[in-house]
Amino acid sequence: MDFKAFISGCAGAKLGDDERRFFAATRPCGLILFARNCQTPAQLRALIAAFKDEVESDEVLVLIDQEGGRVQRLRPPHWRNMPPARRYGRWYETDPTMATSAAFAGARLTAQELYDLGITVNTMPVLDVPQKGAHEIIGDRAYGTDPETVIALGRAVMAGCLAGGVLPVIKHVPGHGRATADSHLALPRIDVAPSELAAVDFLPFQALRHAPLAMTAHVLLPAFDDRRPASTSPVIMGEVIRDRIGLTGLVMSDDLGMKALGGSFAERARGVIDAGCDLALHCSGSFAEMVEVGDAVPPLAGLAAERFANARAALREPEPFDVADALALVTEAAGTQVASLGPDPTVPA
Repeated sequence: MDFKAFISGCAGAKLGDDERRFFAATRPCGLILFARNCQTPAQLRALIAAFKDEVESDEVLVLIDQEGGRVQRLRPPHWRNMPPARRYGRWYETDPTMATSAAFAGARLTAQELYDLGITVNTMPVLDVPQKGAHEIIGDRAYGTDPETVIALGRAVMAGCLAGGVLPVIKHVPGHGRATADSHLALPRIDVAPSELAAVDFLPFQALRHAPLAMTAHVLLPAFDDRRPASTSPVIMGEVIRDRIGLTGLVMSDDLGMKALGGSFAERARGVIDAGCDLALHCSGSFAEMVEVGDAVPPLAGLAAERFANARAALREPEPFDVADALALVTEAAGTQVASLGPDPTVPA
């Protein structure tokens, strides 16, 4: 049986019987984790192993949002508290070389933690370029307010993830930086000319267009499509994201549960796939929603399956690095001590 073209969440720290049966029957190609799923390293490894057992594959993707700052699903005492992206951006203003090294180090340290747990994808870097008047939903999750800073630090973070054996995800294409609303709560409308979007918003995604994975933005861009959010717009997915920006990797939607999208969950799932997303992303862990999404999406096939295989092929064994040096760099960027973790007490010596 093939994978189906979606990534699913789950409700808690272990799989329920209904979830086990659902995953075995539908075989989503990925699992995304949230704080509700993460208690201890041993528990998290067991949860991931259970998911893989049900889908009968080690080839699935296991994702988490571990950007640093306010978006971190893994927290102390078991995992480090990392600085937000903007900390690196502020340092970049005075010392681009050191800031870029620190951004790489932060991503590499985080990748080490994820790799040790069996998590294969970290949904960063954020490549949005916030503009004056934008909603703070992006805010300090962005590396800077100009494309050059975002490109330099985003590239370093991508490299740090890959060096640590974890896949990065560039987001939120074609750009969420101008949004004056939080797309979790409403559909942002970005009334800007194509030339301005091309000069600012699209640039980081174009520069890193060969990233293995990307995530869309649920935003309305009337300059290209005045009816459908980017994630459900064939025009934006095809002519803008694939052709104009030039993304070559696997593209997933942002969460189907966000209020920027309308319709039933089946309609949302079909909408993003029909528009050109390779995968639909569903995060809430609501079992009824999971079933609706799983029934609506097609098997992973064609170009989407090729891109999935290519993304998996980008995974590699972690490269050696000096943890103490990396911690020192990130601590300087953060302006506060980033703890060095001791041995995992849940793993026998």
